Amino acid sequence: MNIIISGGSGLLGTALTKSLLADGHKVFILSRGASNNKTDAQHIQWDGRTTTGWGQLVNEMDAVIHLAGRSTSDWPWTTTRKKSFEDSRILPGLALAQAIREATHRPSLFVQVSGINHYGLQGDLADESTPPGDDFLAQLTVKWEDATKSVEELGVRRLVLRTSPVLAKDSIIMKLIALPVQLFFGGPIGSGKQAFPWIHVQDWVSATRYLMSNENAQGSYNLISPTSTSLADFTKVLAKVLHRPYWFPVPAFLMRNVLGEMSVLILEGRFAQPKRLLESGYKFQFPGPREALTDLFE
Repeated sequence: MNIIISGGSGLLGTALTKSLLADGHKVFILSRGASNNKTDAQHIQWDGRTTTGWGQLVNEMDAVIHLAGRSTSDWPWTTTRKKSFEDSRILPGLALAQAIREATHRPSLFVQVSGINHYGLQGDLADESTPPGDDFLAQLTVKWEDATKSVEELGVRRLVLRTSPVLAKDSIIMKLIALPVQLFFGGPIGSGKQAFPWIHVQDWVSATRYLMSNENAQGSYNLISPTSTSLADFTKVLAKVLHRPYWFPVPAFLMRNVLGEMSVLILEGRFAQPKRLLESGYKFQFPGPREALTDLFE
């Protein structure tokens, strides 16, 4: 297959690209700057807004994957930065959809990556049928997904992968949670009862490729561990794996004072399940936090 990926130079793009290349697929990465993706993929410059200089390549593609988007871990969440979170997702998505609309030979598959925060920060256990929340993060995913929805009207099979934070040694979320534990300051953050959604990077790559290869798979899928895990439970397991104590509480008000609105990434969260992914027959390699963290740290 010929596959073009926007945002392919980040953690997920690099991991997915390596897997695809290993199986003989040809990968093209759309990049706005110097690429740090250390693979044999072909890198193509674009502005993330238009089809200028690359749009014709879509005629040769079998699949398009939209991964582009500025990390919401960038701090602080100023009005300008929140606008950049939206623009970095929506504008590239609109450009990709336009390239497909103008193509004489359209790809058969479009993969839209989104976020598990689609369902909001509070509520009962969510699955793919749960309506979106009305907070900033939820509405960000709605706009992200809507930017490429038009490709479905063109007969292109579209997957929407609502992804939880991905666990890898180099992932920002893993470093943020592991550092205080490694420094012997691990403990509950806020109540500790808030949901901590996660998925191991190997499962994210495997699940993505599993759905890509299944021609009957389309629509939304939650890419999240099947084990509902609170932040306290996750951190306790991490402390055991790292042979560190779990004892130093961090009050919620302190996190809010330091991080501002961004503190919702840690202090709030809704439990969700990968209902459709499990029903499709996918088997997780790392279903629980102990298996995932042991793989990453031991």
